[in-house]
Amino acid sequence: MEIDPYIKKQGFATPRLLVLLGTTLFFILMVAYFFYGLQPSLASEEEIKFKILKGEGFRNIGARLSQERLIKSISVFKLYALISGNAQKFQPGIYDLGTTMSVPEIIDTLTTGGKDELSITIPEGSSLKDIESILASNGIIEPGTLENFSIKSVANDYPFLRSANSLEGFLFPDTYRFKLNSDTSLVVTRFLDNFRVKAWEMLVDRKDWYNSLILASYLEREVIDFEDRQIVAGILIKRSKIGIPLQVDATVSYAKCDGRLKGCEGIIVSKKDLTLSSPYNTYQKLGFTPTPIANPGQVAIKAALTPRVSPYFYYLSAKNTKETVFSKTLEEHNLNRFKYL
Repeated sequence: MEIDPYIKKQGFATPRLLVLLGTTLFFILMVAYFFYGLQPSLASEEEIKFKILKGEGFRNIGARLSQERLIKSISVFKLYALISGNAQKFQPGIYDLGTTMSVPEIIDTLTTGGKDELSITIPEGSSLKDIESILASNGIIEPGTLENFSIKSVANDYPFLRSANSLEGFLFPDTYRFKLNSDTSLVVTRFLDNFRVKAWEMLVDRKDWYNSLILASYLEREVIDFEDRQIVAGILIKRSKIGIPLQVDATVSYAKCDGRLKGCEGIIVSKKDLTLSSPYNTYQKLGFTPTPIANPGQVAIKAALTPRVSPYFYYLSAKNTKETVFSKTLEEHNLNRFKYL
């Protein structure tokens, strides 16, 4: 039996029609998703500081915008940036973006140039490598430039650096405003100028001022309360004078963590660590370490300069409360270790 030509034609057209309908529907959905992705990510207003580093590509920018919940879709952001011709026009700087901004508004803002200064807070007790990490991650300096900075290049302007071989201890913790992509020498002088005003005036009349700065760095890392810091300062000075190892755990941590104290706070100093071969191991080496182990603030420096005489020879920080517990004898100290650690 011969099939009607009309039926043959209709049967042949049906698959094509389905493909056409499917393609059209897919196109409509993609267009709808595209315009949906251009809309603000949140209905409620939330302001976010967003920083673009020099040389950062728009793909990475899109990923970070998504992480900050500033855009709904990374793909839509990248596609719009390409279509609008702005993919290579993003400018380094600091921007105030809002969660109610659309993708076109965000891209328009990020391509016009943002602020070139950033407020950076350096916590008390940060080490030189910690500070470099903070500055480099915020686009202030290039990684490695602070750690490898030549002290000789600025020593003539700062008398306290003339016999120093490290910037550790002289990068005064405070809140600073730095320009993005700053010259490291300019950043260093900002720190040193601040140290001269806020710390050097306290130390300058002391013959052993450098040891006091080193001692202050121990106190900053190990003791919280000011009066306890004064007692600990007295203990460590006494131990140094009579030739007993200082046995400061924070110095061992400094050596164990390669001078990076941030993120190393939870590291437990084990018995094995006490035999670590390092000039910063105050369980093995007598006297103070070659340099401070951190950059202390004014309070710690003041405590180091006003040590209190006490009958104690040992101290520890209680594991749960961080309270400083003092002991007169090694036997008492060992009992306290069992009780509080």
